[in-house]
Parts: sequence; structure tokens; C-alpha cells
Amino acid sequence: MAHYAFLDENNIVTEVIPGRDEWEVIDGISDWEKAYGDYRGQKCVRTSYSGKIRGRYAGIGMKYDAEIDEFVTVQDVAQ
Repeated sequence: MAHYAFLDENNIVTEVIPGRDEWEVIDGISDWEKAYGDYRGQKCVRTSYSGKIRGRYAGIGMKYDAEIDEFVTVQDVAQ
């Protein structure tokens, strides 16, 4: 099972949900980040408990830094 983080307009995580794995194709849908994002009207990016995807598991209030393609905390940004 994969997990997906929804982001606000400032790339702050507002919610994290379980979802489909990226290799699953259902009704022609294979890009789950786009599908979930389109459904909710928010940007959506995958995250993982292991930290293998985007540096660490996303938590509410964390920021997604698109430049480095990782989730960061407020403390990370301040340093």
C-alpha cells in the first residue's frame, strides 16, 4: 500500500492518506498522484514510511520542497 500527501498552495502537507501502489492500473489509471490530486483539487505527492520516497514520511504541517524532491520540517527550512 502506498501513501499520498495532499499539499496546499504553499506546499504544506494538509493530509496523508493510504492509496494505490504506483504499479497498479485500474480503469486505465496508473498515475495515482495525478488521479488523487485531480479528485481533491490539490497537489498530491507520494510518501513512504521507509523514507525511500522523498526523504521521509510526510506529516501534516511539513513542507514539500520540490527543488530537492523531499519533505522537510520547519526546523530543516530554518537551518
